[in-house]
Amino acid sequence: MDIIEQARNIGKSIQQDDRYLKMQLAIQNADADKELQNLIGQYNLKRMSIQNEMQKKDRDEAKLKSYQQEMNTVYATIMKNLNMETYNKSRDEFTVLMRRVMAIIEQSANGADPETADYSPSACSGNCASCSEGCR
Repeated sequence: MDIIEQARNIGKSIQQDDRYLKMQLAIQNADADKELQNLIGQYNLKRMSIQNEMQKKDRDEAKLKSYQQEMNTVYATIMKNLNMETYNKSRDEFTVLMRRVMAIIEQSANGADPETADYSPSACSGNCASCSEGCR
């Protein structure tokens, strides 16, 4: 089995993992939640209103502040939605899995022992540019 075939097998294993499956179900549920989708639409409209006002030469700061407050209120409501909470939790769990997989591959490619290479949350800020160990 060559390395590309092994990578494809990793991809298949990822798609069979419970964390992946939970995240996919959470995405479907969030997409089907009409109330959530309506809130997301409202949020996007508020964001566009802010962008449009910001582009004006004589922008109205009071209007901007009002739009920002409205957008923040909608955002808070979105984040309290059960389907959004479930999605965020499942996405976070899946992200940890993917960070571990990528850390093992990247560290192994840099000469680390594949049996002991792993993701260390305290060592990774999520921004590779900040890494003093040279992740990439």
